[in-house]
Amino acid sequence: MKIRSHSESHIVELEDGSRWQIFPGDLDLTLDWKPETELTVVETGNDVATHELVGGGVKVRARPDGESWPARDVKDALRDG
Repeated sequence: MKIRSHSESHIVELEDGSRWQIFPGDLDLTLDWKPETELTVVETGNDVATHELVGGGVKVRARPDGESWPARDVKDALRDG
């Protein structure tokens, strides 16, 4: 699925209208995404992210826009790299 909008670094909207928050530690991985980048949304069992966006040679952790990140898990993930 292609990107409709990625004007905010931490939010990406796909052509189906779904909006995703990118995990703060993965923002740098999205810098090369272009509107023609094909992304696949994959559900995960991860404590931090409920989904991954896969495409453009990278895999980033994500949650649907509007969902809160679990603070403790985010801090642990950022600390651990």
